[in-house]
Amino acid sequence: MSRFRVWLRAAQVAALGLVSVLPAHADEMPPWNDSGDVPVPTWMRSVAPNKLDAAIYAEPGKLEARRGSAQLGARLPLYGTRRANGCQGRWLNVGPLAWICSDVADYSGDDPAALLLGVRPWVLPSGDGVWPERPGARSLPPIEPTQQGDDGLPYRYFFAGGDGAYGYANLANALDDAPDQELEQGFAVAAIEEKAEHGEKWIKTKKGRWIALRELVAARPSLFHGELLDGNAPDFAWISADKANVYPTEKPDKTAGTRVRFERVKVYEEKPPATPKGEPMLRISADGDTPAQWMRARDLSRPRLVAPPAEIGGEKASERWIDVDLAQQTLVAYEGTKPVFATLVSTGKGPPKSDTATNPGVHRIWVKIFTTKMDNLAKDDVERHYALEDVPWVQFFDKAIALHGVFWHRDFGHVHSHGCVNLAPLDARWLFAFTGPHLPSGWTAVFPTKLEPGTVIRVR
Repeated sequence: MSRFRVWLRAAQVAALGLVSVLPAHADEMPPWNDSGDVPVPTWMRSVAPNKLDAAIYAEPGKLEARRGSAQLGARLPLYGTRRANGCQGRWLNVGPLAWICSDVADYSGDDPAALLLGVRPWVLPSGDGVWPERPGARSLPPIEPTQQGDDGLPYRYFFAGGDGAYGYANLANALDDAPDQELEQGFAVAAIEEKAEHGEKWIKTKKGRWIALRELVAARPSLFHGELLDGNAPDFAWISADKANVYPTEKPDKTAGTRVRFERVKVYEEKPPATPKGEPMLRISADGDTPAQWMRARDLSRPRLVAPPAEIGGEKASERWIDVDLAQQTLVAYEGTKPVFATLVSTGKGPPKSDTATNPGVHRIWVKIFTTKMDNLAKDDVERHYALEDVPWVQFFDKAIALHGVFWHRDFGHVHSHGCVNLAPLDARWLFAFTGPHLPSGWTAVFPTKLEPGTVIRVR
């Protein structure tokens, strides 16, 4: 690298506040240290977090400025160091506006690298394996399954069976020791490994517990996924009723067949109600088709285009944003005024402003997390408790309300959730990559910054 390029890179980095001083000479390379501080070891090539989800901050010493979480086992690049409060050692700069304390990270001689996020790859049509290690930090993942078993989930998921399930930290002594974890019926775990021991099969959860496979029921997630758009208004709808009738005219009296749930149909015309007690009808056959085909609008979920919210400039908007339509139970992703993706969702089933409602409003994503636990174990006034480990592709935007993938139901197109916007896994994976802030390599969670704000989510 030329002296000019080294100096230019150093100046750019310093302009972002990533190092405390510029190098004294143009040919000095990072990591850069505070003047007079002890240099890092010459053999050091990366930073190795030694704590699960170790905190990363936007500025050294400012613990209120959380930036994200580091992946245990990752090797993060090091650009500079600084002494500041909140760290007994020194702060290590591992990326733009990203500092980790040396108390929770070690120096490593390995080159910077990241472990896989999850254990299940997707494969591009070319045949090259693409692992979900950096969602959003590359071209968008495929929206359609590309191989058998690609359901958009980063792990295989299981539910505790009718008698519950027991988890053990030590598989060799699992039949002799008391369990380290007890799961009630329906509680869910993510599996990272499967092994035969004691004459039967066991799975190891992401939390490090071994559970006998006979005590579990495998999750069977939906393979439904949305549609990529070409910038034009979507001219289709999805069947949202379990079984929907087709009629030869716009009068829903004599049936001419049925359509099944999740089938996509092209919409050619919409007829308003003919009488005060009537209902809208949609024509799903082209002009001249015999016989003509009509369906009740209430049996379908139809994505509709709307103007961007004023918060991002209205008709002059240029950034990415997402619209959630509560009435239709659909979601449309935009780049400015251009629609690029549409799908079905399941929003909160509670009444407006209740704990289980998805309330209208305009918000920005305030944190993205690769996987997180969701439960209601702290609540005593519920009919049934649930606990779901490692829910994937989570994007919080309205306090505890998030976009996220689900593996425990297939009710998309209907209200169903406890307040979050539920997505089929393939859709959730794509949207996690589409929105900002992007998740850097070697991280498990990321907060927005002024350089990369969270994507706007509008619920209406």
